[in-house]
Amino acid sequence: MAKYLLLKHYRGAPEAVNCVPMDQWTPEEIEAHMQYMRDFANRLEKSGEYVDGQALAPEGAWVRYDGEGRPPVTDGPFAETKDLIAGWMVIDVDSYERAVELAGELSAAPGAGGRPIHEWLELRPFLAFSPTITE
Repeated sequence: MAKYLLLKHYRGAPEAVNCVPMDQWTPEEIEAHMQYMRDFANRLEKSGEYVDGQALAPEGAWVRYDGEGRPPVTDGPFAETKDLIAGWMVIDVDSYERAVELAGELSAAPGAGGRPIHEWLELRPFLAFSPTITE
Protein backbone atom coordinates (compact mmCIF):
# COMPACT_ATOMS: atom_id res chain seq x y z
CA MET A 1 0.00 0.00 0.00
CA ALA A 2 1.14 3.55 -0.71
CA LYS A 3 -0.27 6.82 0.55
CA TYR A 4 -1.10 9.66 -1.80
CA LEU A 5 -2.28 13.20 -1.25
CA LEU A 6 -5.07 14.41 -3.53
CA LEU A 7 -4.78 18.19 -3.36
CA LYS A 8 -7.92 19.97 -4.47
CA HIS A 9 -7.32 23.38 -6.00
CA TYR A 10 -9.99 25.96 -6.57
CA ARG A 11 -9.05 27.86 -9.68
CA GLY A 12 -10.56 31.30 -10.06
CA ALA A 13 -9.65 31.31 -13.74
CA PRO A 14 -11.97 28.86 -15.51
CA GLU A 15 -9.58 26.24 -16.89
CA ALA A 16 -11.75 23.22 -16.25
CA VAL A 17 -14.55 22.07 -18.50
CA ASN A 18 -17.92 23.52 -17.43
CA CYS A 19 -16.10 25.68 -14.86
CA VAL A 20 -18.19 28.42 -13.34
CA PRO A 21 -16.44 30.08 -10.38
CA MET A 22 -17.76 28.62 -7.13
CA ASP A 23 -18.83 32.04 -5.87
CA GLN A 24 -21.44 31.95 -8.67
CA TRP A 25 -22.88 28.54 -7.71
CA THR A 26 -26.26 28.27 -6.04
CA PRO A 27 -26.44 26.90 -2.48
CA GLU A 28 -27.94 23.71 -3.94
CA GLU A 29 -25.01 23.31 -6.35
CA ILE A 30 -22.51 23.78 -3.51
CA GLU A 31 -24.36 21.19 -1.40
CA ALA A 32 -24.41 18.71 -4.32
CA HIS A 33 -20.65 19.18 -4.75
CA MET A 34 -20.01 18.66 -1.03
CA GLN A 35 -22.29 15.59 -0.97
CA TYR A 36 -20.34 14.07 -3.86
CA MET A 37 -17.14 14.56 -1.87
CA ARG A 38 -18.68 12.98 1.27
CA ASP A 39 -20.05 10.02 -0.72
CA PHE A 40 -16.66 9.50 -2.37
CA ALA A 41 -14.87 9.51 1.01
CA ASN A 42 -17.48 7.17 2.54
CA ARG A 43 -17.02 4.68 -0.29
CA LEU A 44 -13.24 4.74 0.15
CA GLU A 45 -13.64 4.28 3.90
CA LYS A 46 -15.54 1.07 3.23
CA SER A 47 -12.85 -0.19 0.84
CA GLY A 48 -10.09 0.71 3.32
CA GLU A 49 -8.49 3.23 0.96
CA TYR A 50 -9.48 6.43 2.80
CA VAL A 51 -7.10 7.88 5.38
CA ASP A 52 -8.26 11.47 5.95
CA GLY A 53 -9.47 14.62 4.24
CA GLN A 54 -10.55 18.17 4.96
CA ALA A 55 -12.00 21.16 3.19
CA LEU A 56 -10.12 24.39 3.81
CA ALA A 57 -11.54 27.88 4.37
CA PRO A 58 -10.38 30.52 1.89
CA GLU A 59 -8.92 32.64 4.72
CA GLY A 60 -5.35 32.15 5.81
CA ALA A 61 -1.98 33.75 6.39
CA TRP A 62 1.61 33.38 5.25
CA VAL A 63 4.10 32.85 8.09
CA ARG A 64 7.87 32.34 8.00
CA TYR A 65 10.78 32.30 10.40
CA ASP A 66 12.70 35.57 10.33
CA GLY A 67 15.46 34.81 12.85
CA GLU A 68 14.24 37.54 15.18
CA GLY A 69 11.94 35.51 17.44
CA ARG A 70 8.51 36.61 16.27
CA PRO A 71 7.67 35.32 12.78
CA PRO A 72 6.27 37.85 10.33
CA VAL A 73 2.68 37.21 9.22
CA THR A 74 1.05 38.55 6.09
CA ASP A 75 -2.50 38.25 4.88
CA GLY A 76 -3.34 35.63 2.33
CA PRO A 77 -4.01 33.46 0.51
CA PHE A 78 -6.64 35.57 -1.14
CA ALA A 79 -9.83 34.19 -2.70
CA GLU A 80 -9.34 36.40 -5.75
CA THR A 81 -6.02 34.77 -6.61
CA LYS A 82 -5.88 32.41 -9.56
CA ASP A 83 -5.26 29.26 -7.53
CA LEU A 84 -6.35 28.48 -3.97
CA ILE A 85 -6.00 25.18 -2.13
CA ALA A 86 -9.58 24.22 -1.33
CA GLY A 87 -8.97 20.94 0.48
CA TRP A 88 -7.19 17.63 0.50
CA MET A 89 -7.70 13.92 0.85
CA VAL A 90 -5.20 11.24 1.79
CA ILE A 91 -5.69 7.80 0.30
CA ASP A 92 -3.82 4.54 0.85
CA VAL A 93 -3.98 2.39 -2.28
CA ASP A 94 -2.25 -0.60 -3.87
CA SER A 95 -0.79 1.24 -6.83
CA TYR A 96 -0.13 4.53 -8.57
CA GLU A 97 -2.65 3.48 -11.23
CA ARG A 98 -5.37 3.15 -8.56
CA ALA A 99 -4.47 6.60 -7.19
CA VAL A 100 -4.82 8.07 -10.70
CA GLU A 101 -8.15 6.29 -11.16
CA LEU A 102 -9.52 7.73 -7.91
CA ALA A 103 -8.19 11.23 -8.64
CA GLY A 104 -9.93 11.12 -12.02
CA GLU A 105 -13.18 10.11 -10.37
CA LEU A 106 -12.90 12.86 -7.76
CA SER A 107 -12.29 15.34 -10.58
CA ALA A 108 -15.82 14.62 -11.80
CA ALA A 109 -17.45 16.29 -8.78
CA PRO A 110 -20.48 18.29 -9.91
CA GLY A 111 -20.42 22.05 -10.30
CA ALA A 112 -22.81 24.60 -11.73
CA GLY A 113 -25.86 22.98 -13.28
CA GLY A 114 -24.83 19.61 -11.81
CA ARG A 115 -22.29 19.08 -14.60
CA PRO A 116 -18.91 17.51 -13.72
CA ILE A 117 -16.29 20.24 -13.41
CA HIS A 118 -13.36 18.06 -14.53
CA GLU A 119 -11.04 19.97 -12.21
CA TRP A 120 -7.33 19.25 -12.07
CA LEU A 121 -6.24 17.53 -8.84
CA GLU A 122 -2.66 17.45 -7.67
CA LEU A 123 -1.64 13.84 -6.93
CA ARG A 124 1.39 13.55 -4.66
CA PRO A 125 2.89 10.39 -3.17
CA PHE A 126 4.01 10.54 0.45
CA LEU A 127 7.77 10.44 0.78
CA ALA A 128 8.78 6.99 1.97
CA PHE A 129 12.18 6.09 3.32
CA SER A 130 13.65 2.60 3.34
CA PRO A 131 14.39 1.43 6.85
CA THR A 132 18.03 1.71 7.89
CA ILE A 133 19.56 -1.48 9.19
CA THR A 134 22.04 -1.11 12.01
CA GLU A 135 23.97 -3.94 13.58
